[in-house]
Amino acid sequence: MKLKLAATLACAVLSLPTFAQEVTYRNQVKPMIQKLCAECHGDDAPTLAEFKLAEEKYKKEKLGPRTSTYENLLQIIAYTDTGALMRRLDDGTNTSDKKPGNMYKYLGETDAERAANLVMLKSWVGEGAWNLNRWTARGDVPGVTKEQLEKLKLKY
Repeated sequence: MKLKLAATLACAVLSLPTFAQEVTYRNQVKPMIQKLCAECHGDDAPTLAEFKLAEEKYKKEKLGPRTSTYENLLQIIAYTDTGALMRRLDDGTNTSDKKPGNMYKYLGETDAERAANLVMLKSWVGEGAWNLNRWTARGDVPGVTKEQLEKLKLKY
């Protein structure tokens, strides 16, 4: 198992330079989101504002905030729900308890696919921009800094 995980991580790390200059929302991110997330976060899902007003209702319906457009996705990355995408999709390497986010398991069918998709998303977000911080501090999660926001790339 450790050897498999090491091989998966090595492939993911080796893939990083490939994505460094070319990941865009249109070409890589949108197709991945449509394939892996649309069932619960598609066009029929609530907007972020609607979700926040009736969160328990939508959770029972197995619907999360809509991520079907670039604008919807930016809301859970940069503002208004800063860092939500990263907190949910993180593999646990950025958390104190080392547990992956609650949506990481949906990032692919295999460890290798999840790792590759995470590398691609991190590249799209921007080097050093993948952080779990919120817009304002809450609990153990600090508020995002201006420097962190300036690292966001998010090419369309």
